[in-house]
Amino acid sequence: MNGKGVRRSVLPGFGLTLGYTLIYVSLLILIPLFFLFGKAATIGWSGFVATIFSERVLAAYWLSFSAAFGAALVNCVFGFILAWVLARYEFPLKKLVDGLIDLPFALPTAVAGIALTTIYSQNGWIGQYAEALGIKIAFTPLGIVFALIFIGLPFVVRTVQPVLLEADRQMEEAAHTLGASRWVTFRRVIFPNVLPALLTGFTLAFARAIGEYGSVVFISGNMPMKTEIAPLLIMTKLEQFDYAGATAIAAVMLVISFVMLLVINVLQWKSGKRHLVG
Repeated sequence: MNGKGVRRSVLPGFGLTLGYTLIYVSLLILIPLFFLFGKAATIGWSGFVATIFSERVLAAYWLSFSAAFGAALVNCVFGFILAWVLARYEFPLKKLVDGLIDLPFALPTAVAGIALTTIYSQNGWIGQYAEALGIKIAFTPLGIVFALIFIGLPFVVRTVQPVLLEADRQMEEAAHTLGASRWVTFRRVIFPNVLPALLTGFTLAFARAIGEYGSVVFISGNMPMKTEIAPLLIMTKLEQFDYAGATAIAAVMLVISFVMLLVINVLQWKSGKRHLVG
């Protein structure tokens, strides 16, 4: 405490931390984004429109966002199940399974892509049996979704698992005591508590999947108009020294991603608000 009886904080004051935050955000986010849109503007409005609305680019946009959205939805379902099992049950090798969940975080994405291609290709361990059933995984949009599920699953599990661990089990027991079935208990007691975390996990998995490149580039086959994702198309234009075209595609992806994430965050905020009111 100083002479006036005001307790001093151990951490730096508001002015210093705010200044550091503004510098950090400006150098790493705002300035790069400014130059991104500035570079895209060098081709002019007509060139920008022609680039982003070309048939090949639109197909890449559709594949990237639809595959990312589908993979995030799948991760929400199975990620919740995995988180539930890890949080509520004890079983042999539980710590090993819990550690394997984080493997996509540590594994280089290129290695993951090669491994997935080896497993799900026509002659792969799993792909050969799928091929016998008439299902082709590698070098198709389905293979892209598989890769995005692999890299996005940990985000959902690690977001939902702490909420399940901290959930009040007495509320569930009270619901059972009052005659609620398992489904009613899940729908009215458990799911509302988990929903904000589940939406957060979906957002993280979706955002991660949109910009994924390494694990997808091998299993996709990279066929224009069929299995070519937007990040790959950006890399292709960079290799062709079409920097303005690459930044134009990247700028559109940035805007679409921001809008979609904003909508998801609004839904998450409303869900959390309803839960607090309840």
